[in-house]
Amino acid sequence: MEPVTRVAGGAYPWGQKNVDTDVIIPAHWLKTIKRSGLGRGAFETVREQPGNIFDDPRYAGSPILIAGDNFGCGSSREHAAWALADMGVRAVIAPSFSDIFSGNAFKNGIVTVVLPQDAVDRLLAVAEDQPITVDLETMTVTTPFQDRFAFDLDPFRRRCLMEGLDEVGLTLAKDTVISNFEEAMQRQRPWIEQRSGNAGIAVEGAGRT
Repeated sequence: MEPVTRVAGGAYPWGQKNVDTDVIIPAHWLKTIKRSGLGRGAFETVREQPGNIFDDPRYAGSPILIAGDNFGCGSSREHAAWALADMGVRAVIAPSFSDIFSGNAFKNGIVTVVLPQDAVDRLLAVAEDQPITVDLETMTVTTPFQDRFAFDLDPFRRRCLMEGLDEVGLTLAKDTVISNFEEAMQRQRPWIEQRSGNAGIAVEGAGRT
């Protein structure tokens, strides 16, 4: 996972409420287990509408999406986060998120920023023609007009995002601790013979009468 400390640039000023994951990525795209290519299907039904915001050249490639209440509700499909990431979105700003979507977004390096509705309304207006910055170091969202909105983020998630640590990365970061534990267990219980492949594990007392 790529580290995220600052997301700056254009933003899709959508503001739509109760956007479920089927809108973010329709079900017929869920046959793949690859994370790449899903950006083509992101907001497919919305893009069928003439003049939709996602095909507006003013916002092409924007790294930020501004949405309404309850973003990411519906099914728990992680493909929704994959699709957003594949289309280049690194931060979503909304008054509230589905818990499952928020967790999936975090695992895929997408910052979910919760702000009050009045702050979101202001950002929707600014994003019409100005960039927005989400800064994880200062925990603020700012605009060229000196708007400054503070937001909260779980400290563990903030650290993982800033250091680019996904679940695999977190495990690898504990490699020394895990190795030391295994070595200590081997010294304390020499009768346990760990074998690779399909071999079994010798247990203390096995075969004794």
